[in-house]
Amino acid sequence: MILSISGVVLLGVIVFLFTRKDGLKISHAVVCALFGFYLAGTAVAPSIKAGGASLASLLDNIRF
Repeated sequence: MILSISGVVLLGVIVFLFTRKDGLKISHAVVCALFGFYLAGTAVAPSIKAGGASLASLLDNIRF
């Protein structure tokens, strides 16, 4: 659950920065959010979630 919340916060910050700095329009951000919302209800959602968990695990194993 913590990974999901931090992922949502991270993506929200990225969308906010794109909106403010790179000219992403609010309407585009809304469309992206709706796309993600509807994509979460499809059969592809478990694969996307597993890929996100795998990426998080990979990043967690990197030591500096």
